[in-house]
Amino acid sequence: MNRFNYFIKRFLLIPPTLLGITVICFAISQFVPGGPVEQIMLQMRGIGGDGSANSSGITRGLTEEHKKNIEKHFGFDKPVHIRYLKWLKGVLKFDFGDSYKYPDKTAWKLIKERFPVSLIFGITGFILQYLICIPLGVRKAVKHGESFDLTTSVIIFIGYSTPAFALGMILKMLFCGSVEGLWDWFPLTGFISENFSALSLTEKIFDVAKHMVLPIICYMIDAFAVLTILMKNSLLEQISSDYIRTAMAKGCSFNKAVFGHALRNSLIPIATGFGSFMTLMFAGSVLIEKVFEIPGMGMLALDAITSRDYNVFMGIIVVQSFLGLIGNIASDVCYVWIDPRISFEKN
Repeated sequence: MNRFNYFIKRFLLIPPTLLGITVICFAISQFVPGGPVEQIMLQMRGIGGDGSANSSGITRGLTEEHKKNIEKHFGFDKPVHIRYLKWLKGVLKFDFGDSYKYPDKTAWKLIKERFPVSLIFGITGFILQYLICIPLGVRKAVKHGESFDLTTSVIIFIGYSTPAFALGMILKMLFCGSVEGLWDWFPLTGFISENFSALSLTEKIFDVAKHMVLPIICYMIDAFAVLTILMKNSLLEQISSDYIRTAMAKGCSFNKAVFGHALRNSLIPIATGFGSFMTLMFAGSVLIEKVFEIPGMGMLALDAITSRDYNVFMGIIVVQSFLGLIGNIASDVCYVWIDPRISFEKN
């Protein structure tokens, strides 16, 4: 098949793939114990969601009729396939249902509130990763075995071996005034300051930037080493190829051979991550958002799981899965753009 037909086929596979993902996730979520019905029953018995006694200490006897009324209120009195079809009908209208934990808000409204925050962090971290890792990897390949390569390798692997949440705690201690006598350069938590609405446009941009510096470093730390070393090894492999040696034997300078021929081909393995920016606002951000108390998608997903807020959880699954599928197609587009010789024909 030609490229156009290949990408059309990929797009046509998105709906059935999403359908399969949602069927599995919906079924699992419906049978997990401790759902909304159990949560309400615990509260009516005077017990908190964490199993602790309520301050009132009042215990109410709940009959089977009470339980059935609660199940009817949340729609759990119907078979699971009926509940799924009802939910799916709402999704087709961009309605993920109401939040169980926040009755005054819909699942879609909660996602829309958190999505921009995670999107800003995700895209900023993604762009900075590639802007730093690609040149650094190229430099390490060109200086392979020299002091620059060895020194940066030590620094990179120290950063890689440090968990992102642990790095976040260290950065907060050093640069947020948590410890007396150390630097107080950045805000301790949050995404914006309390007086954000009263600031001018320039001050708002500066305020958001200050809040983003430390979390962005933590977002980048895991993929930083992988991308840098992948770029270095990919370029080294291209430099040792026959076509580069042939080009240099014909009088082509080393720099021209590397940057004019080898560099573009070495970017092909890196392109596998180009489409990942679609899901960066979800992946690996829960602990970082927890450390810095950032109201993003990671914290919303964690909150939805722990509180059994099924509609919010399923809404996040739909958005994340859709963006992930689009991201995979975007990676294939990047392959073709980097190397037009790539064909999707079956041998």
